[in-house]
Amino acid sequence: MKKTFFFLAVLLAAAGLWALCLKVTVREGDFTPAEREIITRNDSVMYVTLISEPLDSAFLRTPSRELSPRAIRSGEFRTLAAKMLATVQSPQQGGVGIAAPQVGIGRRVIAVQRFDKDGEPFEVYPNVRIDSLFGEVVPGPEGCLSVPGKRGTVRRNRSVIIRFTNPETLETVVDTVHGFTAVIFQHECDHLDGIMYTDRADSVWTNPVRDAERAAYDALGLYRRPAWLKLE
Repeated sequence: MKKTFFFLAVLLAAAGLWALCLKVTVREGDFTPAEREIITRNDSVMYVTLISEPLDSAFLRTPSRELSPRAIRSGEFRTLAAKMLATVQSPQQGGVGIAAPQVGIGRRVIAVQRFDKDGEPFEVYPNVRIDSLFGEVVPGPEGCLSVPGKRGTVRRNRSVIIRFTNPETLETVVDTVHGFTAVIFQHECDHLDGIMYTDRADSVWTNPVRDAERAAYDALGLYRRPAWLKLE
């Protein structure tokens, strides 16, 4: 009898240790199993969440969380960054910026085309935040991959100071950005706070050219929401 109780005690202790290990494995700031599935299961061009889809809309309205240093150093982050870049530059999207919530990942990660740099490269920024806005406030046209076929006029500051984590060194970097690129940063960082450009727009109208392009790609099934996609 004593041996039986001892054996049960050992099993219970092992089960408790295993449960603790599972909790440690997915620490705060790490990618969740659901996020890993979205990152790895999608093709190189990912499904873009749409404000017109009820499930997508609720997700787009949810503030994003930061990534841990371990997550930024992970293979999943490198895959996510590559797929975000492939998606925003794809012919069916053709954007100048994209935020992780737009591909189903509720993390503070954006990709922005740096029109203020030689070669106008796309760059990825984890844990990005806007520290301050300054300069003249100017109205300008904006569109959004998650609001296809629409354009709007939004008032934005012409200069921003951003803060983000360097994915190579994990150091915090502060950068000052001006002009159109500053507008892109404001638009994409709004996404991370659950804000759509239509919330800030003075006016919104239908873009017939993008509507026609959208219809053509819709016919090919390139905008179809995957049946397996579960947003959390």
